[in-house]
Amino acid sequence: MKLLSVQINRLKQWHKPGLLCIGDAAHAMSPAGGVGINLAIQDAVAAANMLPSALRVGSETGPLLAAIQQRREFPVRVIQTIQARIHKASLNFLGTPKKAHAPWQMRAFLHFPGLQRTLGRWLGLGVRPEHIHTPAKSAMH
Repeated sequence: MKLLSVQINRLKQWHKPGLLCIGDAAHAMSPAGGVGINLAIQDAVAAANMLPSALRVGSETGPLLAAIQQRREFPVRVIQTIQARIHKASLNFLGTPKKAHAPWQMRAFLHFPGLQRTLGRWLGLGVRPEHIHTPAKSAMH
């Protein structure tokens, strides 16, 4: 048997000159909800949208790296807060011998099919969805 050690934390600063930490390197996520990979990909998309022009011309990237952290830190904080609450509820469940029940809010929420879809979309896309910006895509809009 192995004990899974779960940590929910984040770096105070995700960047140094020439280095940007994203995903678990910048913010360790819990497996709760299975959204850690989503946040890592969104971090990468935000970096891919913001850095190329500066890198092409050899501009200073420090302010851009800080801007990427600023853009992505809010969604990470929201998800980590939710994950911490899930873990706290899990620990309470493990400490009590009685049958566990989902909170009444979640049970009520799950009775509305449209809300289930909304929750699934929100979990999949995240608090601040990121989309690839390409020249071809920009010309279409």
